[in-house]
Amino acid sequence: MYSKQEAAQLKKEFWTIFGQYMTPVLSAEGERLSWVNYKTGEKNIFFRLHADNKKAVIAIELTHNGAGIQQLYFEQFLQLKKLLEDAVGEEWIWQLHTMDDCGKTISRIYTELQSVSIFTREDWPKLISFFKPRIVALDEFWSNVKYAFEAMR
Repeated sequence: MYSKQEAAQLKKEFWTIFGQYMTPVLSAEGERLSWVNYKTGEKNIFFRLHADNKKAVIAIELTHNGAGIQQLYFEQFLQLKKLLEDAVGEEWIWQLHTMDDCGKTISRIYTELQSVSIFTREDWPKLISFFKPRIVALDEFWSNVKYAFEAMR
């Protein structure tokens, strides 16, 4: 078991290593970007990477205030589901109006890898192999569809 400080240090170290590993990878539009803290350019639409002591998750999270507007954006993603699945090469889990860790209502489209721990250095190659192709695929997907969301502003 790790102390809070040790756990925070391991997480920081993993995300730093992952960020360094991803630095040479250019976006679909040929630009350098922060893969760990991916910016969609759209308020309340986030690409999240998360790892803890049990699993890793990559997600599209919609954090709009108001169930109606959040549902509207979720439905727009549903219209693009085939494009997303083609980009990532797999089916993801779709959740309309679920709770995040802070108790806020969000909508989430995600996939996860079970039985890995960010606190086990031996799992880091599995985590990187899980995150890298999916965040790159999300970027490719987003570069093709973001204009549909700009029109919704």
